[in-house]
Amino acid sequence: MKYIIYLGSIGVLGLLFAAISPNQDETYTDQPGNVDWVHYGGNKAGNRYSPLTQINLDNVNQLQVAWTFDAAGLDGKTGRQPEIQCQPIVVNGVLYGTTPKLTLFAVRANTGEKLWAFDPFSNKQARFNPNRGVLYWADGPDRRILFTAGPTLFAINALTGEPVAQFGKNGEVDLREGMLNDPAFDLKKLSVTVTSPGVIHKDLLVMGCTVSEYGDAAPGHVRAFDIRTGQIRWTFHTIPQPGEAGYETWPKDVYKKIGGANNWAGMVLDEKRGMVYLGTGSPAVDFYGGSRAGQNLYADCILALNAETGKMKWYYQTVHHDLWDRDLPCQPNLITVKHNGKLVDAVEQSTKDGLVYVLDRDTGASLFPVEERSVPTSGLPGEQPWPNQRFPLKPAPFARQVFTEADITDRTPEAHAFVKERFQKTRSGSKFMPPSLEGTLFFGIGGGAEWGGNAADPDGILYQNSNEMVWDLTMMDLAARNAEIASKGKSLYQANCAACHGVDRKGSGQAYPSLVDIGKRLTGQDIQAILKTGRGRMPSFEHISEQDRSTLVRFLLNTETKASETGDQHSAGAPTAVVQKAEFPYIPPYINNGWTRFVDPDGYPAVKPPWGTLNAIDLNTGEYLWKVPLGEFPELTKKGIPLTGTENYGGPIVTAGGLVFIAATYDERIRAFDRKTGRVVWEYQLPAGGFATPITYQVNGKQYVVIAAGGVKNGHKPGGSYIAFALP
Repeated sequence: MKYIIYLGSIGVLGLLFAAISPNQDETYTDQPGNVDWVHYGGNKAGNRYSPLTQINLDNVNQLQVAWTFDAAGLDGKTGRQPEIQCQPIVVNGVLYGTTPKLTLFAVRANTGEKLWAFDPFSNKQARFNPNRGVLYWADGPDRRILFTAGPTLFAINALTGEPVAQFGKNGEVDLREGMLNDPAFDLKKLSVTVTSPGVIHKDLLVMGCTVSEYGDAAPGHVRAFDIRTGQIRWTFHTIPQPGEAGYETWPKDVYKKIGGANNWAGMVLDEKRGMVYLGTGSPAVDFYGGSRAGQNLYADCILALNAETGKMKWYYQTVHHDLWDRDLPCQPNLITVKHNGKLVDAVEQSTKDGLVYVLDRDTGASLFPVEERSVPTSGLPGEQPWPNQRFPLKPAPFARQVFTEADITDRTPEAHAFVKERFQKTRSGSKFMPPSLEGTLFFGIGGGAEWGGNAADPDGILYQNSNEMVWDLTMMDLAARNAEIASKGKSLYQANCAACHGVDRKGSGQAYPSLVDIGKRLTGQDIQAILKTGRGRMPSFEHISEQDRSTLVRFLLNTETKASETGDQHSAGAPTAVVQKAEFPYIPPYINNGWTRFVDPDGYPAVKPPWGTLNAIDLNTGEYLWKVPLGEFPELTKKGIPLTGTENYGGPIVTAGGLVFIAATYDERIRAFDRKTGRVVWEYQLPAGGFATPITYQVNGKQYVVIAAGGVKNGHKPGGSYIAFALP
């Protein structure tokens, strides 16, 4: 075996193996006693499974903090920190992750000692977005970390933290390049980022993207980049173009104005087959599809693509003509199950509405029965809802499907009466009730499953966390609203902000806060900076002009002058599109009232518990092994109320030591469950919410479990640290 000696900018003499192939999979064990966590999702199959057993059922209650790394400290702790959603990786005993403000860093995985840090915004305007992981690639001494920040894909030397000059332009590739065929279009108007990393096959990086969900949405292409040069090697159009299969499921030339149908939740790789498996999201715009009549392939599809060429082998659509934002929200999971007496390589996909699809990896056929049933088709004017939808019969859904009167909270008589009154004023009865002006209370926007994904062990058992949250969706006639608009600022707000923060600026709880008195919390300069760079779940609005951003700030602060209120309504920006109905951005005739949780008067979910669960599902049989609440509200527990579970964002891992580790909950704890019974066997109160997915690995014979405690989500206190646990 061959070694190299190097002296990098980390300032220490390293002795590493030089023979790591870019094809090497699963765990690297270059140094004795090391077992790494090399891939987002644990391995290229997305199993989030570890073979380690040092930490096990017998000793997990002895876990203690081994080290803490202050990631937020690298950001200078200036201004409000976004949350950390990153699941780090560990290669050769080095942990790579990102800070709240997307600084990439490397630390020793056994001590948390910083080796290097790379600021992606040192020479450009910051544009923050959630980052859920990074990728590693090596070919001999050439070792790279691939990660994204804002619209930029970076290749960074894994040993030194310096950009790889041969990749793109000095280590950078603009993800907006190649998105559109029109050379005259200003690509800066497109919002294109990446939240979940792709996969690496040989010298190809295959990845999706995160785009806007409104009329300015970029297309959701899946692309393969040459890892050595950054050049695009192939592109798969998730919204087909003329001459491509699936084009007939859309109106003619609609791809020129409709975007979305993107893979934002990550993908997995079957290296033996040379196939990439991924899920796509809904087309723009969410909740209204009058301009996109048809089945809308390949939105809301599980796809099998050839990793070398991008050619599609098969597809499986989970929602036809999506009107409910039912994106496929997480990585698929590649598993092998025993089905009808035979071992079958399968791909599992969980959904926002709590369904589990188990498909043959070679054909895309479902291993369990799925029915196509008629659904309501009475939609908004111009809408043509698809007349039937899919209903998997097995496994049973892991989240409630329809909000019924029997689900109404009984936490207190007052809460019950409040929710019942609202329930009686809205439509209900089908999870596929088309959005309406009257309003609908339904499950699905925030999970079921979410981006944290799930874990699977070699026995074919799936461990899936779930949310049980009701959402309040009401559509509004945009023309009627525009007729009421008395200022350019209001028009800008209506086009860019109302979908999340509401037409009345009152927001939708902690996820989308009220902007009514924003001037009491932020200065105009603060708001300008956030509009330009984004923060947390809020994207950057750099694609609208600086003048329009200033007008919007004046509107939010209620400082618009009379002149500005009666000024020219046809200047650059969203108002022009509203008046002229330009082909891009597309302006729908109806918009939603924002992503609004429906809660009782005290802020608790409007339904009976559980509000969050952890589930163990045997995918060999489709049967549940156990289902337990995940998380608690301590103040309710003190009142004698049984564990309710909480909303949860982040995912689980499972180990050969018999454990399932997960944080994710609103009570800001990390827990270990007995994977056979669902019993909690260890928990730890984090300094901030662990809204990420943990990892586990071994360095010098010692096993560690690490979670990013990033906090912030939905009003939680800020964090910004990575915490490692180990046995004494």
